Amino acid sequence: MVKIAKLIDGNRISKDIKNEITEEVKELKETRDFVPGLSVILVGENPASKVYVGSKQKGCDEVGFKSETIKMEENVSTDDVLEELEKLNKREDVHGILVQLPLPPQINKAKVLEAIYPDKDVDGFHPVNMGRLVAQQECLVPATPSGIIEMLKRENITMKGKNATVVGHSEIVGKPVSLLLLNEWATVSICHIETGDLKMHTIDADILVVATGVPYLIKGDMVKEGAVVIDVGMNRITRDKASRELLEWRKNDFETKGATLIGDVDFLRVEPKASHISPVPGGVGPMTIAMLLKNTLKAAKNIAGIK
Repeated sequence: MVKIAKLIDGNRISKDIKNEITEEVKELKETRDFVPGLSVILVGENPASKVYVGSKQKGCDEVGFKSETIKMEENVSTDDVLEELEKLNKREDVHGILVQLPLPPQINKAKVLEAIYPDKDVDGFHPVNMGRLVAQQECLVPATPSGIIEMLKRENITMKGKNATVVGHSEIVGKPVSLLLLNEWATVSICHIETGDLKMHTIDADILVVATGVPYLIKGDMVKEGAVVIDVGMNRITRDKASRELLEWRKNDFETKGATLIGDVDFLRVEPKASHISPVPGGVGPMTIAMLLKNTLKAAKNIAGIK
């Protein structure tokens, strides 16, 4: 009998988190007449960014937050964005601020991210929040990494004393999730696409987190029997680039959308070996929005002095 891994359902877990936030927002509104507020700055016309911002707005509506999107032209300067941020930093009805990335090339991303007041930085990318994370102090943690930890906790997966390998070392996922796993007392190895012998590091992992944007990077023979595999990759494969196996597996997607989304893990080979695995789509993706909303609630309560 072929063993099937337990799928970690990000849609279900994120729905639970949103329901918890909705209840808390209702109570805050009734007892204190207080509603958390999120402002998003969107520069230019990037189609993917528009979709992401739309889903953040929808998430806010679902849980009862106030939210707004400030749209700016593609050709704005760094100073224009900084000016807008300064206004949002000062507004008392705005508790969370995020600037949708990527930004057009003429804008200094580092300057923009550093201009957000750290206590309103719900993306958790400000150097102050990153530093607090390293020092294990209270802070706003980037949403995707904290979503991964939340998934593991809600699936009752032990991290303490386990070997965890993170493939990917970005500021957005790889580095923060490595720190969070360390804070949970896992023994952490950090790899990336330039790692010489990747299999040597992945084959011993009890928990494997992959976030590189390279489809099929992790093959079946690179994963330990019974490992927990979290796939953060999000790769859009069009019909002309798909293998025969993928065309068959995701037939419905190709027929209805002409493309499908796959992760960085060779799911069909890895899933029979894993004890738990997060699918793509429907795994880590929905968790990111849920944790962003959780960060906004946390920021709002901190700013208002609500315990």
